[in-house]
Amino acid sequence: MIAPELGWRRLARVITAGLASTATQCACLDYRYVLAIDVESFSTLSARDQATVQQDLHRLLNQAAERAGLDRKRWQRQPGGDGELAVLPLGTNGLDLVADFPRELARALAESNSQRPRDSRIRLRVAIHHGTLAPGCLGPVGQAPIVVSRLLDAALLRQALTRRPNEELVLIISAGLYEDVIETRFCGLDPADFDAVDVRAKGVSYAAYIYSGCAFNSDTAPVSAAEP
Repeated sequence: MIAPELGWRRLARVITAGLASTATQCACLDYRYVLAIDVESFSTLSARDQATVQQDLHRLLNQAAERAGLDRKRWQRQPGGDGELAVLPLGTNGLDLVADFPRELARALAESNSQRPRDSRIRLRVAIHHGTLAPGCLGPVGQAPIVVSRLLDAALLRQALTRRPNEELVLIISAGLYEDVIETRFCGLDPADFDAVDVRAKGVSYAAYIYSGCAFNSDTAPVSAAEP
Protein backbone atom coordinates (compact mmCIF):
# COMPACT_ATOMS: atom_id res chain seq x y z
CA MET A 1 0.00 0.00 0.00
CA ILE A 2 1.30 3.46 -0.95
CA ALA A 3 1.54 5.91 1.92
CA PRO A 4 -0.85 8.87 1.52
CA GLU A 5 1.98 11.38 1.53
CA LEU A 6 3.69 9.53 -1.34
CA GLY A 7 0.44 9.61 -3.31
CA TRP A 8 0.14 13.36 -2.86
CA ARG A 9 3.79 13.84 -3.81
CA ARG A 10 3.27 11.82 -6.98
CA LEU A 11 0.14 13.85 -7.81
CA ALA A 12 2.07 17.06 -7.19
CA ARG A 13 4.79 15.94 -9.59
CA VAL A 14 2.19 15.17 -12.26
CA ILE A 15 0.53 18.57 -11.82
CA THR A 16 3.88 20.36 -11.85
CA ALA A 17 4.90 18.54 -15.04
CA GLY A 18 1.59 19.46 -16.66
CA LEU A 19 1.97 23.11 -15.74
CA ALA A 20 5.53 23.11 -17.06
CA SER A 21 4.33 21.53 -20.30
CA THR A 22 1.60 24.16 -20.67
CA ALA A 23 4.05 26.96 -19.96
CA THR A 24 6.44 25.57 -22.57
CA GLN A 25 3.60 25.26 -25.07
CA CYS A 26 2.49 28.88 -24.57
CA ALA A 27 6.06 30.16 -24.69
CA CYS A 28 6.01 29.86 -28.49
CA LEU A 29 4.77 33.32 -29.49
CA ASP A 30 4.22 33.89 -33.21
CA TYR A 31 3.04 36.69 -35.46
CA ARG A 32 0.38 35.17 -37.67
CA TYR A 33 -2.43 36.16 -39.99
CA VAL A 34 -5.77 35.25 -38.46
CA LEU A 35 -9.07 35.03 -40.29
CA ALA A 36 -12.58 34.86 -38.87
CA ILE A 37 -15.78 34.18 -40.79
CA ASP A 38 -19.44 34.18 -39.75
CA VAL A 39 -22.62 33.27 -41.65
CA GLU A 40 -25.45 35.80 -41.55
CA SER A 41 -28.62 34.68 -39.71
CA PHE A 42 -27.33 31.13 -39.21
CA SER A 43 -29.27 30.62 -35.97
CA THR A 44 -32.60 31.21 -37.73
CA LEU A 45 -32.10 28.17 -39.97
CA SER A 46 -33.42 24.69 -39.28
CA ALA A 47 -30.91 22.06 -38.20
CA ARG A 48 -31.04 20.46 -41.65
CA ASP A 49 -30.42 23.79 -43.38
CA GLN A 50 -27.60 24.60 -40.96
CA ALA A 51 -25.88 21.33 -41.86
CA THR A 52 -26.28 22.09 -45.57
CA VAL A 53 -24.86 25.61 -45.12
CA GLN A 54 -21.89 24.22 -43.19
CA GLN A 55 -21.11 21.76 -45.98
CA ASP A 56 -21.46 24.45 -48.64
CA LEU A 57 -19.36 26.93 -46.69
CA HIS A 58 -16.58 24.39 -46.19
CA ARG A 59 -16.54 23.70 -49.92
CA LEU A 60 -16.62 27.41 -50.84
CA LEU A 61 -13.79 28.28 -48.47
CA ASN A 62 -11.66 25.51 -49.95
CA GLN A 63 -12.47 26.70 -53.44
CA ALA A 64 -11.71 30.36 -52.68
CA ALA A 65 -8.46 29.51 -50.91
CA GLU A 66 -7.27 27.38 -53.81
CA ARG A 67 -8.11 30.09 -56.33
CA ALA A 68 -6.25 32.64 -54.20
CA GLY A 69 -3.14 30.47 -53.97
CA LEU A 70 -3.67 29.53 -50.32
CA ASP A 71 -3.51 26.01 -48.91
CA ARG A 72 -6.43 25.68 -46.49
CA LYS A 73 -5.26 22.22 -45.43
CA ARG A 74 -2.38 23.97 -43.63
CA TRP A 75 -4.66 26.35 -41.73
CA GLN A 76 -5.20 25.78 -38.02
CA ARG A 77 -8.97 25.94 -38.09
CA GLN A 78 -11.35 26.31 -35.16
CA PRO A 79 -14.88 25.72 -36.51
CA GLY A 80 -17.70 27.48 -34.71
CA GLY A 81 -20.91 26.13 -36.19
CA ASP A 82 -21.75 29.27 -38.14
CA GLY A 83 -18.19 29.98 -39.26
CA GLU A 84 -14.63 29.53 -38.19
CA LEU A 85 -11.49 31.14 -36.84
CA ALA A 86 -8.33 30.18 -38.70
CA VAL A 87 -4.65 30.75 -38.01
CA LEU A 88 -2.68 30.79 -41.24
CA PRO A 89 0.79 29.26 -41.51
CA LEU A 90 4.03 31.18 -41.34
CA GLY A 91 5.02 32.54 -44.72
CA THR A 92 1.46 33.29 -45.83
CA ASN A 93 1.38 36.01 -48.49
CA GLY A 94 -0.65 38.88 -47.04
CA LEU A 95 -1.59 40.10 -50.52
CA ASP A 96 -3.15 36.74 -51.36
CA LEU A 97 -5.08 36.71 -48.10
CA VAL A 98 -6.30 40.30 -47.89
CA ALA A 99 -7.10 40.93 -51.55
CA ASP A 100 -7.36 37.70 -53.51
CA PHE A 101 -9.08 35.50 -50.94
CA PRO A 102 -12.08 37.80 -50.24
CA ARG A 103 -12.44 38.42 -53.98
CA GLU A 104 -12.44 34.70 -54.75
CA LEU A 105 -14.73 33.97 -51.81
CA ALA A 106 -17.25 36.54 -53.05
CA ARG A 107 -17.02 34.99 -56.51
CA ALA A 108 -17.57 31.48 -55.16
CA LEU A 109 -20.50 32.67 -53.05
CA ALA A 110 -22.10 34.41 -56.03
CA GLU A 111 -21.82 31.23 -58.10
CA SER A 112 -23.34 29.12 -55.32
CA ASN A 113 -26.03 31.63 -54.38
CA SER A 114 -27.19 31.87 -57.99
CA GLN A 115 -28.59 28.36 -57.48
CA ARG A 116 -30.38 29.29 -54.26
CA PRO A 117 -33.58 31.22 -53.57
CA ARG A 118 -32.72 34.83 -52.73
CA ASP A 119 -33.87 34.49 -49.12
CA SER A 120 -31.58 31.49 -48.51
CA ARG A 121 -28.32 32.89 -49.84
CA ILE A 122 -25.13 32.38 -47.85
CA ARG A 123 -23.78 35.80 -46.87
CA LEU A 124 -20.68 36.33 -44.76
CA ARG A 125 -18.90 38.69 -42.45
CA VAL A 126 -15.12 38.36 -42.80
CA ALA A 127 -12.42 39.76 -40.50
CA ILE A 128 -8.65 39.61 -40.96
CA HIS A 129 -5.86 40.63 -38.59
CA HIS A 130 -2.13 40.06 -38.13
CA GLY A 131 -0.77 39.80 -34.61
CA THR A 132 0.65 37.69 -31.81
CA LEU A 133 -0.69 34.38 -30.57
CA ALA A 134 0.44 31.18 -28.93
CA PRO A 135 -0.93 27.63 -29.03
CA GLY A 136 -3.36 26.62 -26.30
CA CYS A 137 -5.02 23.32 -25.45
CA LEU A 138 -8.44 24.64 -26.55
CA GLY A 139 -7.24 26.79 -29.43
CA PRO A 140 -4.95 29.77 -30.05
CA VAL A 141 -4.47 32.27 -27.22
CA GLY A 142 -3.25 35.85 -27.28
CA GLN A 143 -4.30 39.17 -28.75
CA ALA A 144 -4.61 38.11 -32.39
CA PRO A 145 -7.61 35.77 -31.97
CA ILE A 146 -9.25 38.24 -29.58
CA VAL A 147 -8.88 41.19 -31.94
CA VAL A 148 -10.13 39.35 -35.01
CA SER A 149 -13.12 38.03 -33.05
CA ARG A 150 -14.00 41.53 -31.80
CA LEU A 151 -13.82 42.88 -35.35
CA LEU A 152 -16.00 40.06 -36.69
CA ASP A 153 -18.68 40.74 -34.06
CA ALA A 154 -18.67 44.50 -34.59
CA ALA A 155 -22.13 46.04 -34.91
CA LEU A 156 -20.79 48.25 -37.70
CA LEU A 157 -19.88 45.21 -39.77
CA ARG A 158 -23.29 43.63 -39.22
CA GLN A 159 -24.92 46.91 -40.25
CA ALA A 160 -22.75 47.10 -43.35
CA LEU A 161 -23.94 43.66 -44.48
CA THR A 162 -27.57 44.62 -43.81
CA ARG A 163 -27.17 47.83 -45.84
CA ARG A 164 -25.74 45.94 -48.81
CA PRO A 165 -28.36 43.32 -49.68
CA ASN A 166 -26.80 42.58 -53.07
CA GLU A 167 -23.38 41.75 -51.66
CA GLU A 168 -22.12 38.30 -50.80
CA LEU A 169 -19.77 39.42 -48.01
CA VAL A 170 -18.40 42.36 -46.09
CA LEU A 171 -14.77 42.65 -45.03
CA ILE A 172 -13.16 44.31 -42.02
CA ILE A 173 -9.41 44.44 -41.36
CA SER A 174 -7.41 45.77 -38.45
CA ALA A 175 -5.71 49.15 -38.70
CA GLY A 176 -2.29 47.52 -38.59
CA LEU A 177 -3.14 45.32 -41.54
CA TYR A 178 -4.45 48.32 -43.45
CA GLU A 179 -1.17 50.14 -42.92
CA ASP A 180 1.04 47.12 -43.62
CA VAL A 181 -0.78 45.73 -46.66
CA ILE A 182 -3.41 48.04 -48.15
CA GLU A 183 -1.33 51.22 -48.09
CA THR A 184 1.44 49.51 -50.08
CA ARG A 185 -0.97 49.42 -53.05
CA PHE A 186 0.64 46.13 -54.09
CA CYS A 187 -2.65 44.34 -53.47
CA GLY A 188 -4.64 46.16 -56.14
CA LEU A 189 -7.05 47.61 -53.59
CA ASP A 190 -7.42 51.38 -53.26
CA PRO A 191 -6.85 52.59 -49.68
CA ALA A 192 -9.57 55.19 -50.32
CA ASP A 193 -12.11 52.35 -50.61
CA PHE A 194 -11.71 51.50 -46.93
CA ASP A 195 -13.76 53.32 -44.29
CA ALA A 196 -12.00 53.89 -40.97
CA VAL A 197 -14.10 52.68 -38.02
CA ASP A 198 -13.73 52.45 -34.27
CA VAL A 199 -14.90 49.10 -32.94
CA ARG A 200 -15.69 49.14 -29.23
CA ALA A 201 -16.03 45.95 -27.24
CA LYS A 202 -15.83 45.30 -23.50
CA GLY A 203 -14.36 48.72 -22.78
CA VAL A 204 -11.65 48.46 -25.45
CA SER A 205 -11.46 50.33 -28.77
CA TYR A 206 -10.08 48.64 -31.88
CA ALA A 207 -9.16 50.77 -34.89
CA ALA A 208 -10.20 49.04 -38.09
CA TYR A 209 -11.28 49.51 -41.70
CA ILE A 210 -14.35 48.22 -43.52
CA TYR A 211 -14.04 47.74 -47.26
CA SER A 212 -16.63 49.68 -49.26
CA GLY A 213 -15.18 49.43 -52.78
CA CYS A 214 -16.40 47.34 -55.69
CA ALA A 215 -13.54 44.84 -56.11
CA PHE A 216 -15.56 42.19 -54.26
CA ASN A 217 -19.13 43.41 -54.69
CA SER A 218 -21.03 46.25 -56.30
CA ASP A 219 -22.90 48.01 -53.48
CA THR A 220 -20.81 50.73 -51.84
CA ALA A 221 -23.04 52.05 -49.09
CA PRO A 222 -20.88 54.02 -46.59
CA VAL A 223 -20.64 53.16 -42.92
CA SER A 224 -20.45 55.46 -39.91
CA ALA A 225 -17.08 56.08 -38.27
CA ALA A 226 -17.71 54.65 -34.81
CA GLU A 227 -19.98 52.25 -32.98
CA PRO A 228 -22.52 53.72 -30.58
